[in-house]
Amino acid sequence: MTAPPAEGVRVDWDSLPGQVRAGIERMCGSPVIRARSQPGGFSPGLAARLECADGSRWFVKAVSSAANPDSCAMHRREAQILRSLDPMIVSGTLPAPRMRGTLEADPWTVVILDDIDGRHPRLPWEPSELAAVAAAVEQLADALTPSPIETRSVSEYFAADFTGWRTLAAAADPGAIDAWSKAHLDELAELEHQWPQHLAGQTLLHADIRADNLLLTGGQGDRGRRGDRGDRASGGERVVFVDWPHACIGAAFADMIFMAPSVTMQGGPPPGELLSMTRAGRVADPEAVATAVCAVAGYLTERSLLPAPPGIPTVRAFQAAQGEIARRWLADLL
Repeated sequence: MTAPPAEGVRVDWDSLPGQVRAGIERMCGSPVIRARSQPGGFSPGLAARLECADGSRWFVKAVSSAANPDSCAMHRREAQILRSLDPMIVSGTLPAPRMRGTLEADPWTVVILDDIDGRHPRLPWEPSELAAVAAAVEQLADALTPSPIETRSVSEYFAADFTGWRTLAAAADPGAIDAWSKAHLDELAELEHQWPQHLAGQTLLHADIRADNLLLTGGQGDRGRRGDRGDRASGGERVVFVDWPHACIGAAFADMIFMAPSVTMQGGPPPGELLSMTRAGRVADPEAVATAVCAVAGYLTERSLLPAPPGIPTVRAFQAAQGEIARRWLADLL
């Protein structure tokens, strides 16, 4: 598999309620003359690049709580995170889009950001682009250590998520799990219990880096009103990290652990090879790596067996494909 399954159920600009469109135009300061829906991601709402009559450009995300209330909460959290990080974004220290405003129009939650004139990495992954991303992840960790903002730790943020093996082990019937997982389930549940201490750290993590949350700008100049700043990585590519609702504080190597299964799934190298592409990954304690991979593999395995959440029909297939890779990685480490 070289690309994620189909995304959440996208909403186009013309499908938004009139009062929501009017509110967005007021915040943009000009009528919208063109809207381009963007692929990628799993939010069941609008994700569109807007061009206004005055020439300004914006990226707007909007979701209704009727489609998925969790997505509304994620939009609000991302807005809070990016507001806190705004001085670093403005100075060019942090390659992320500026958050320009939010709108609550019950049941809709809207986030307005600078539009980044870039593209997602090509899939299957190209070695030069992956090297650029790995270098940018390393630069990101340097810039965000220690964390410049106060927010939840990785152990707090993922406390309810990284319990997959323990959940399956406690079930009367763990369901259709693979033979290796079933044979080692008690051992995996015990190892998973230790992940919080191994992922503790001082780095502000993005915690959801994957191809559709990255933009490569190619070092091009600004166009319109955008936060088009980003560290220049190898090959001349400028990497910008988008979608920040899961940001939390932990060990610097964790972002590459979280990212690795999706990269391998989408035509990149094996996870261990990807981890070694960053300094934090190369020096990470092997026991800490194994425990972190155990937590991620358990999460992906257990969640892939659940019914799809509202408005996001294909996320379980995406998790299942990554889970298979994470389990192979974990088996090698153990």
